[in-house]
Amino acid sequence: MKGLQGLAALLVLQVLGELLARALALPIPGPVVGMVLLLPALQWVWLRQRVAVIAGFLLQHLSLLFVPVGVGVMVHLPLLQAYGWRIALVVVLSTGIGLAVTAALLHYCLRRSGS
Repeated sequence: MKGLQGLAALLVLQVLGELLARALALPIPGPVVGMVLLLPALQWVWLRQRVAVIAGFLLQHLSLLFVPVGVGVMVHLPLLQAYGWRIALVVVLSTGIGLAVTAALLHYCLRRSGS
């Protein structure tokens, strides 16, 4: 029962995030806004316990969530053959840029805190 309550809570927060994102014309996807709403909501022990149950279940079956991605890759295989090297280049560059920005921010924060 706790698992269903946790799933319902996650879905409610996702819907609230979607409604807020659309109502305020935010450039952020609704599920991301829902996750931001989840962060302060996890301060409630009642919600934290129920979300922990469904989170454990989802983590145990995480590999099943990759099946649609694999099917999508197979469906769009001609596009990957035509543009695959460009996609790979963009993925590698964007990952490198993300790591560099994260490292620079961490370095700045550590220097500022005096550690």
